[in-house]
This record gives sequence, structure tokens and C-alpha cells, in this order.
Amino acid sequence: MAAKKGASGMKKFYGLLGLVAVAGAVAVWYGLRGGGSGVTEPVDLGVLEDAELVALAYAAEMGSPEATVTIVEFGDYQCPACGHFAGVVKPQIDLAYVETGIAKFQYRDLPLDQHAHAFLAARASWCADDQGQYWQYHDALFRTQLDWSGATSAAGHFNDLARDLGLDSGDFRACLNSDRHAERVSANQMLAQRYGVDGTPTVIVQSGDGLAVRLQARDFAAIQAAVEAGLQN
Repeated sequence: MAAKKGASGMKKFYGLLGLVAVAGAVAVWYGLRGGGSGVTEPVDLGVLEDAELVALAYAAEMGSPEATVTIVEFGDYQCPACGHFAGVVKPQIDLAYVETGIAKFQYRDLPLDQHAHAFLAARASWCADDQGQYWQYHDALFRTQLDWSGATSAAGHFNDLARDLGLDSGDFRACLNSDRHAERVSANQMLAQRYGVDGTPTVIVQSGDGLAVRLQARDFAAIQAAVEAGLQN
């Protein structure tokens, strides 16, 4: 994992993420693009200005909009450490901070090159989001990670998860077999790379005053300490 950035660099990072609010129309335009045939790797986005990149790379978020602290995970669905984080650490975050309205949680896709199915898994999560079940699918991907991560092809498993969650199988399959959401996942990769995030899971805690801290440890105790410090700012 890359070394911790200085406060000024992280403030710039989150200043850019704040552009999402004013660039939402661009994000919607990108999100409507579709077609293609089951994209399984990053697509070429060309040269993007910061505002364009942030608009395209918007994250999945849960929690109260009024929360003054944001916990961000850059994750890879095929990463074993991310699977541990999802199964052990995130439930503690949800219980202590998200459900109580103290903090928001964001998940940003960072499928790593060495994981053959990670990019398609990220796209699949957004196909589930199209039907209102992003977080249910996110959890199912991690819960069943050992079932699909070593397979030659994971698409069948991803379709089975959608069926098990009661999603419209035809719509989900059409999404998965297209290039829908490929630009969004690719943009999150580019955003991570632009600011030196190159490992998963990378956890960043942003306080209300804009100060962001990248954690060296990814256990709940480290996150708890960072959140409590952030609440004091």
C-alpha cells in the first residue's frame, strides 16, 4: 500500500470529490451510455480534467447526509483482504457509526490488475444498483468470494447472485453483457491512481473540516480512533 499522503494532498483529494455535487449532470450523462459486449477490463477514458473525472467516478454511499465524518474504502471484490474487511470490519462500522448517523460510508471500486474477475464484479454491483440493490449485491459478492474468485469465468455466478436476490434476471444479464458502468469503474481506478492509492482495501477517514487521513491499519480500532479524532475537528 502506498505511504500516507500529507494533509494538503488529501485536502485536494477530497476537494475534488466535493465537485460531485456540481458535476452530477455529467455523471448522469455518462451513466446512460451502454452497449458493447460484457466488458471485463478498464476502458480508455482519454485525458480527463479533475472535475470530469470526479463526476464520472462517483461512489456508492450509505449513511446520513448530515454526518460530518466520511469513511471511504477503495476495494476490490476479488481481494481476500477486502473480503475480510467486508465480513469483519464493515459490520462494526455500520453498527457504531453508519446506523447511528455519526458517519457516512463510501465504497469506491479499485479492481486490481492481478484479479481477473474484479472488474466484472464491480460492474455487476452497479448492474444490481440499477435495480436498487447495490449494497445487498456488494455483500453477496464478498460473502461468496471463494465460490467465484478461482473460476475460469465468473459471469454465471454473478447472474446467479442477481437471481437469488430477486432481481430481474433478464435486465441484469443484459447489463452484465454490455459495457454499462465500465466507465464509472475505470474512472474510480483512475482517481485512485491519480492520488497514489494503489492497494486494497485502502481506508480513508475524512472529518468535517476537510482533513483526510489514510490509515495504515485497516482494523476497526484504527478506524474508530480516526473517526473519534475527526469528530473533534
